[in-house]
Amino acid sequence: MNDRLTALGLQGGTNGSVTPERLTFDDDGRIPNTRLATLLFRSQGLDESLDREAIAERFSAIFTANGWTPSWRGGVYDYHHYHSIAHEAFGALSGWGRLRLGGESGQDVEIRAGDSLVLPAGTGHCSLEASDDFLLLAAYPADQTELDLLRADPAEHDAAVARIRQVSRPERDPLGNSIDQWW
Repeated sequence: MNDRLTALGLQGGTNGSVTPERLTFDDDGRIPNTRLATLLFRSQGLDESLDREAIAERFSAIFTANGWTPSWRGGVYDYHHYHSIAHEAFGALSGWGRLRLGGESGQDVEIRAGDSLVLPAGTGHCSLEASDDFLLLAAYPADQTELDLLRADPAEHDAAVARIRQVSRPERDPLGNSIDQWW
């Protein structure tokens, strides 16, 4: 496992992953967000011999080993949305993307190949711009096999908040750290 993290530039100094940036966002009445921190693991540099498929294989193996099921490859929608019944993780396979997290008044972050992002259920996200080759691998905790897609809508807010409270916490983040360390 550590070899895979090292190849992605995500190996930390204490046999775990790099320490993530922890971002939190307030409920804006349209997008609930959550008190749980969004986790942004920044790659310290990809192994130059890896192509996009090799990066995907490493992320897939790491995510799977830590109880997160890889689901799809693609980008992020260009409108504000969130998921109320699942946490979501991304591994950036190629290119770069600038996302706004937390809704319209949230924070812009740029992610690049090798980075990993964990969005707790309820966290708003939207693509602002991306390179032509930007590609993500998405994964979800093994017990969260269904996914909803909700836009920023005050009429759906309260019901979504109730569903978010019921979403279980995985034991580990997708890179293998105890989730209690961050959440």
